[in-house]
Amino acid sequence: MKEVAYYGGTFDPVHRGHIFVADGVQRLFGLDQVKFLPAFHAPHKPDSVPTSAFHRFAMLVLATSQFPNLSVSTLELEHGKKRYTIETLSELKAIHPGERHVFIMGADSWMDILTWRGWEEVLLMTDHIVAARPGYDISFDHVSANVRERIIDVRGFDAAETQKEFNLQRPRSHSIFITDVAEHNISATEIRIDASDGKIDRQHDMPGEVAKYIEKYELYT
Repeated sequence: MKEVAYYGGTFDPVHRGHIFVADGVQRLFGLDQVKFLPAFHAPHKPDSVPTSAFHRFAMLVLATSQFPNLSVSTLELEHGKKRYTIETLSELKAIHPGERHVFIMGADSWMDILTWRGWEEVLLMTDHIVAARPGYDISFDHVSANVRERIIDVRGFDAAETQKEFNLQRPRSHSIFITDVAEHNISATEIRIDASDGKIDRQHDMPGEVAKYIEKYELYT
């Protein structure tokens, strides 16, 4: 069975932290593919207007071009409206019934999970990987006991240990894996502020082609 992880977010813009997480998770868990899943408009950010879907998609394509196991899904963008994760996971199951799906989220999303529509059902629908991030404490008291008993902490595990644990859970109910595979404290908000004068000083925080694209099209000015 093909194992594919979907990494949801606005990616406005995509930066090296996102790439390190996607590439690191793919290697650590031995997945066939990690697909970025940019939201058309994140439902948990109703007051925030993201950069156009076209530009965010283009930046993701540029950022993943050198990684054969990373790609970009247009599933949510094609709907052209706000979508909830529970709807997207249901659709993925319908159109890719032969895949083992995994959903990647950041530590900040995990801590806000109770604000997601049908959050407990979302966590029961597929396997999840929570990527730890500096400055965000991972805690578990905010979720139900039913969810807590399926949490597996693989922080500090190497690839062999992680994949053994990942495959051990295959026949069981869906699990939530906590990993510290790529702890990079890079902020998309700070990058947007940096780019507001038309030039990016934080070049080390993002793929070079993405930085050039932002400057060329003056995305955040």
